[in-house]
Amino acid sequence: MKQQVLVLYLNTSALDAEVLGWANYDGTGRTSPATGDGDEPPYETGVDALKDGWRLFQASQLMPPYPGHEYETSFLKHEFWFEKLE
Repeated sequence: MKQQVLVLYLNTSALDAEVLGWANYDGTGRTSPATGDGDEPPYETGVDALKDGWRLFQASQLMPPYPGHEYETSFLKHEFWFEKLE
């Protein structure tokens, strides 16, 4: 059994929010995705990935911004990790 991993960065902490960024990792060796190899996300929302058989195994911890830093840019905080076992 081999694992495929899909990381989706969503607009909000809700799984039905719009996908803003993504990364794919294919442990089966059938595909070789690379950063920036597509303009369209693999799914419109996290729920769409669930409907396609991806299993959610991690979501980012919701943390409020440090006072005074509410409008600074940083990492994408609404990150969700999915897997498929093949």
